[in-house]
Amino acid sequence: MKPKLLAVALLAGTTLFAAPAIGVGVETGAPPPAPRAHYTRPPAPGPNHVWISGFYEPVGAQYRWREGYWTPRPYPHAVWIAPRYRDHRYYPGYWKR
Repeated sequence: MKPKLLAVALLAGTTLFAAPAIGVGVETGAPPPAPRAHYTRPPAPGPNHVWISGFYEPVGAQYRWREGYWTPRPYPHAVWIAPRYRDHRYYPGYWKR
C-alpha cells in the first residue's frame, strides 16, 4: 500500500509543475520626443511654487503629452524629481526632501 501511495503522490507532484505557463504582457516602447512648440512659461502664481516641465505619461499602451504647470511645494525645501524612462520602464515623478 505504501509504495502505491508514494507513487501517486510523486505523480501528482510532478504534474503540478508540468502545466504550461502562459503569460501576457504589454510593453510600450520609449515615448516620442517632446514637442518642439515654443511657448512661454506663465509667471509664477506665488512665491512658493515650482514649475513642472511637460512630460509624456503612459495611458494604457500609448503616451500622452502633459503640459508644464506650476504647483506649490508640498513642504519646505521640497525638490521635484521629474518622470523618466529607463530600460523601457516608466518611473513617475515624485517630491524628495
